[in-house]
Amino acid sequence: MKKFVSDIAFTPAVKAEQEHRGSRAGYARMAQDKDWQDTVTDDLKAFIAERDSFYLATASKEGQPYIQHRGGPKGFLYVLDERRLAFADFAGNRQYISVGNLAENDQAYIFLMDYANRRRIKIWGRAEVIEDDADLLARLTPEGYKARPERAFVFTITAWDVNCPQHITPRYDETMLRQVTAKLTARVGDLEAENARLKEQLAAKA
Repeated sequence: MKKFVSDIAFTPAVKAEQEHRGSRAGYARMAQDKDWQDTVTDDLKAFIAERDSFYLATASKEGQPYIQHRGGPKGFLYVLDERRLAFADFAGNRQYISVGNLAENDQAYIFLMDYANRRRIKIWGRAEVIEDDADLLARLTPEGYKARPERAFVFTITAWDVNCPQHITPRYDETMLRQVTAKLTARVGDLEAENARLKEQLAAKA
């Protein structure tokens, strides 16, 4: 039987549920015609470069899942090559749950959200914690970012897919809101100045 990239998520149990609930034929056609991808494309690289946060999922040896938010300046999630992503692990609350999970189970998952454009990307893979590569850590540490890097995470991609925008509520960060409101703010300033001039003219005529 042919192996598809999407089989990482569409396990036999998942396919059985799809068959039972009527969606299997559509996903089977998808896999045949245009399956998920397993290398970084230009579009994915550009999408990653604009993200200032993502969610990292790991699991313990027993399979207990853990999801952790990761944040930093845009581009802190770095594309090393067509199969590998990496990021610096900054000093935090010292729980080390992700680090501990990866020590016994290297399967991992990255979930990236673009709320403003209602786009999300899911990436399956395996992650490795790198403790002793100063050059790599320096490469991954954003210039001027006030955080202390402790180690590097290197994520090898197994598969990735883009989800539909359904049910994503648009949200906008401070920078985007400033850009949107800048013209309005300038217009309000012009109107206030014009109003002040008209008041002065009316006062002079009184």
